Amino acid sequence: MPAAALKPKPSPTQSTAQHPVLFDSPYEPTTKRSLPAGRPREWYVSHNRRLKAMRLAIALLDSGVYLPDQARDDTIRGTAETIGMRPPSDTTCRMVRAFMRYNR
Repeated sequence: MPAAALKPKPSPTQSTAQHPVLFDSPYEPTTKRSLPAGRPREWYVSHNRRLKAMRLAIALLDSGVYLPDQARDDTIRGTAETIGMRPPSDTTCRMVRAFMRYNR
């Protein structure tokens, strides 16, 4: 029997990495441009929330979390702490999972 047949297959939610993926530290954001003036405050809040959720989703994907079910609030907040970001709100955590779900 071949040796490959003896190894158990990992479950779909189990990472196949032999060691954790390291983040590019320290995190350096790209150069910021000013946002367009004259929009309602809610637009700026939602825009910044989307940007934060995208950064967190990318960091989770880089660390081996590929499914939204794996990205619990504590996992997302731990990733935010790892990359030097303030802990996200519950709304932002839901948005991170939505990005992971719909951008597959």
